[in-house]
Amino acid sequence: MALACSLAHLPLTKHLKVAIIDSNPALGKRNCINKEDPPDPRVSTVTPATISFFKDIGAWQYIQQHRHAYFDKMQVWDYTGLGYTRYNARDVNKEVLGCVVENKVLHSSLLSCIEFTSDIHLGAYKLDWCNAADSDVDDTFINTDFRKTIYPSKVTSMALLPSSSSMGVDSTLSTTALFTKGRLAKLELSDGKSLYAKLVVGADGGKSRVRELAGFKTTGWSYSQNAVICTVEHTEENRCAWQRFLPAGPIALLPIGDRFSNIVWTMNPKESSDCKTMNEDEFVKTVNHALDYGYGSHPKSSSSGGRDMFSWLRGDVAISADECFEVPPKVIKLASDRMVFPLSLKHANDYVSKRVVLIGDAAHTVHPLAGQGVNLGFEDSHALSRVIAEGVAVGSDIGEVSLLRKYEAERKPANIAMMALLEVFQRAYSVDFGPLNILRAAAFNGAHYISPLKKSIISYASGEKKMPLPLPFFS
Repeated sequence: MALACSLAHLPLTKHLKVAIIDSNPALGKRNCINKEDPPDPRVSTVTPATISFFKDIGAWQYIQQHRHAYFDKMQVWDYTGLGYTRYNARDVNKEVLGCVVENKVLHSSLLSCIEFTSDIHLGAYKLDWCNAADSDVDDTFINTDFRKTIYPSKVTSMALLPSSSSMGVDSTLSTTALFTKGRLAKLELSDGKSLYAKLVVGADGGKSRVRELAGFKTTGWSYSQNAVICTVEHTEENRCAWQRFLPAGPIALLPIGDRFSNIVWTMNPKESSDCKTMNEDEFVKTVNHALDYGYGSHPKSSSSGGRDMFSWLRGDVAISADECFEVPPKVIKLASDRMVFPLSLKHANDYVSKRVVLIGDAAHTVHPLAGQGVNLGFEDSHALSRVIAEGVAVGSDIGEVSLLRKYEAERKPANIAMMALLEVFQRAYSVDFGPLNILRAAAFNGAHYISPLKKSIISYASGEKKMPLPLPFFS
C-alpha cells in the first residue's frame, strides 16, 4: 500500500493502474479502530526517515488522527551492569527519534491515503494492470472507486512467456496477444479471476507466494528464538524507548501512548511458552524482573565523577542528568493478549526478474532487535517508486529487468549491510563470556561518551544518513 501511495503521489506515475491482491480481512473493514480500546500488541517503530516518506505520500496526516507515540529518548543497556547508553533527539538537533504506531493504524492510514488519492485522480491511478475483452478477466478495477481494485483473494499461479523478438509492439493488440509476446505476466487468483500485468510486485511478506511462484532462491535460517509481544500498562505515561540485552535475547519497552507500552521480548522457545501460559500477575512480575533488578545490577552512571574501567572514554567531562541511567517505568498490568512469533533470517538472492520485483519481507526478513525490518521495507517502496518513475520518464517498459536492476542495486547492499550487523549483534549478545562482556560494555560506553560516534549512530539508525555499515542501537 505504501508503494501504491508513492506511485499515486509522483507526477510521472500517478496515471498508472494498480491492483492490490490481498486476502487480509482488515482491508475490507472500515472504522475498525476504536480509540477507547487498549493498543493492539502488533506495532511498528517507524524512523524519522519513514515518517518523512509517509508525509511526502500524504499518509501521515491519517496516522495523526489515531493513537501514536513519538519518543525523543531511548536507553539501551546490558544485563551485566557494565555498560549502557542513552540517546536524545537533541544530540542531532531533532525533535524525535522515532514513533511507535499500531500496525492496524498503519494499514488504515495507507488505505485512507489510497482512497483519497484515487478520488483526486478520478481513478486513473492503479499500477500498469491491463485487462481486455477476455471473458475470464475482471474489469471492475478500472472503476473510479479505488476500493474495487483491491482483490480479497490470493495468487494461485503466475505465468510469463519469453519475449517476442519483434522490436515494436502494436498497442492495439489484445491482452492475450501481449501476454503471448511476453509483454505481460498473467496471474490466476483463488476466486477464479485472471489479471495481466506489466509488473508484479511481491510485497506479500516473509512467506511470499509471489517469490515462490517466480522461482527466487533465498538464503537464511531460523533462530532458536521466539518473540513474545503484548501491550502493558503503567501508572504514568512512558515517553522513552527502552531496550535491555538479556542472556536469552533483548527485551524492549516501547511507548504507545497514554499509559501504555509495547513489549517485544526475545527468548528461547521454552521460555516463550512459559511466558504465554503463566497467569497475568506472574507475567507482570517477570517483565519487571527483566527490565529492572533481574539478571544483574544497574549500570553506574558515573555522574558523580567516580572512576571506573571506562572513565578514560569520557575524560573529565561530567554527564548531564539526562544522560544518567534510569530505571524503566514499572509495569502494573497486562493490557492485551500475549502473542508469540518464531524468528528467522531470510534473504532473496535476487530482488528482480523479468516483470517481477520483491520488496519488504518478501525480499528480506531480519531479527527484530533493532526494529528496522518494516523501515527497510518502506525504504524499498520509496526506492522502487522512484525507479518506476524514471522508467516512465524515458518510455521504458516498467517490467524490464534492466530498469528494475537499478532498484536492486540501491536496496540490496543497504539491506545486506543491516542484516549482517544485526546478525553480529544477535550472536554477540547470545554469549555470556567474561572478556566478551567487557568488549560489549566498552561498545556501550563508547556510544555513550564519544559525542561524534553517538551522533552518527542516531543519524544512521533514524534512516537520515545512508550507512556504510549499520549501527543497530535503535529499537
